[in-house]
Amino acid sequence: MRLLTLGALVLTSLVSTSVAVTTLVAQSGNPAAPTFSKDVAPILYSKCVSCHRTGEIGPMSLITYKDVRPWAASIRDKVSNRIMPPWHADPKFGTFRNDRSLSTNEINTIVRWVDGGAREGIASDLPAAPKFADGWQIGKPDAVFEMPTEFEIPARGTIDYQYFEVPTNFTEDRWLQAGEARAGDRAHVHHIIVSVIEPAATRRPNANVMNLKVIMPDGQTPSAPFARAPRELTDEQRAGAVRATRFAGANMLVNWAVGEDAPVHPVGIAKRIPAGSTLLFQVHYTTNGTPGKDRSKIGMIFSKEPPKNEVRTGAIANPAFAIPPGEANHLVEAEASFTSDVKIWTMHPHMHFRGKDMTYTATYPDGRSEVVLRVPKYDFNWQGDYWLKEPLSLPKGSTLRVTAHFDNSTANRANPNPKETVRWGDQTWEEMMIGFMTYTVEPSSSSTAALR
Repeated sequence: MRLLTLGALVLTSLVSTSVAVTTLVAQSGNPAAPTFSKDVAPILYSKCVSCHRTGEIGPMSLITYKDVRPWAASIRDKVSNRIMPPWHADPKFGTFRNDRSLSTNEINTIVRWVDGGAREGIASDLPAAPKFADGWQIGKPDAVFEMPTEFEIPARGTIDYQYFEVPTNFTEDRWLQAGEARAGDRAHVHHIIVSVIEPAATRRPNANVMNLKVIMPDGQTPSAPFARAPRELTDEQRAGAVRATRFAGANMLVNWAVGEDAPVHPVGIAKRIPAGSTLLFQVHYTTNGTPGKDRSKIGMIFSKEPPKNEVRTGAIANPAFAIPPGEANHLVEAEASFTSDVKIWTMHPHMHFRGKDMTYTATYPDGRSEVVLRVPKYDFNWQGDYWLKEPLSLPKGSTLRVTAHFDNSTANRANPNPKETVRWGDQTWEEMMIGFMTYTVEPSSSSTAALR
C-alpha cells in the first residue's frame, strides 16, 4: 500500500510538472517563432502604419506591441487572405512604387508570429517607428488652404456635389511637388477634388496632346447623355451654367477618396499653380443618418525651383453607356491617342458600385500592345492611384485604351438596384467610367524654356 501511494505521488508530481511546463510554454509562445520587435514591426512600419496610426483612416493604431497584440488574430486573417493591406493591381502587369501588398514571405512571417504565441521579443530589436508630421502624410506643408466656411451636412437625403472657391493670392507661379486633401468630416465626405482655376489661360507647350475616343458596341453611335430639351432658363439656372463653364476649365490638382495616397511627385516634375489662381474644392457628401459639419483642406509642398516638366492629369472616359438591368458583365471602353511623345506616371481607375474590373492597354505605333495596369476586382471602397515604378513612355501615335466591366446583376451585393438601366451620373447609385492618369509631355528645348 505504501509503495502504491508513493508511486501515485510520483505520478502526480510528474503530471503537475508537465502541466506547469506546458502552461509556461503556452504563455511564452514558441521560442523559434518570429517576434514583434524583430520580425513583424518592420513589416507594419513599411506597409501599414501610414494609415494605421492616430488621426488616420485605419480604425486602430499598429505602431506599438501594445497596440497590435489585441488584433493579432484578426491581422493574421486579413493578411493571409490578402484583404489587407488593400492593393488591387494584378501582379502580372506593371510594377508600382506605392505597391503596399505583402510578399508571401511577409505574410508567412505574420502568420507564424501569431500561431507561435504573438511574442513581443527583445526591445533592442525594435526599429525606430516612422516619424510623421502631425495630421499629414506628405510631411509639414508649405501652405494650407481650407474651405471658406463649414458645410452643414443633413442626416438624410441626397446632396449634390458642392463647390467652394478659395483664392491663393499667389503673386508668382508655384509648383506643387506634393499635395494632400484632407476631409474635415470623414464620416460624410466621400471624395474631394481640388482643381486650379487660372486667372488667364497659361501658355503651355503642346497644350492638347490627347485625342479622346468613346468606344461603342458594334452598330451603335455615342449618345449625348447630358443633352436636355431647349427651354427658357431662370436667372439661377443661367448663373449655374456660368459656374459650370468656369469649373469645366479648371485643372485637376489633388484628389482624395478612401484608399488614395497623397501625390508626391518625383523631383523634376510638378504641377503648376499660376499666380492669381483660385482653388476649387469639389466635395461629394453622403448622408448616414446623423448630421455633420465639414471644412476640408489641402496642404501643399512646393518645388524649390521650376521643374523640368509639368505634370498634367488626363481622363479617358466614356459617358455614353447604358448598362441593362441584370447585366452581369457589361463592357464599356474608351481610348486616347497621343499627338506628342508622353510619359505616363500614374493611373487611377474610377467607377461606382457596379464597377467590376478595369484594364489599361497601351498600343505602340509599331502595333505592339501590352497591358500596363489591370484591376481584376475593383473595390469602390478602396480607390487609389497606381504610381508606376518607372514612367511608361508612349511615343507620338500611341494609344491608351481603358476597358471596364460592370455588374448590374443581383449577384453584386453592392448593387443599389439591379432592375434599372444605369447611366452616367454623379451619385454613387449611378455610374461613371473614367481612367484617370497623370502624364508629362516629353520636352523639347523650346518647351523647357516655356516652363520658366
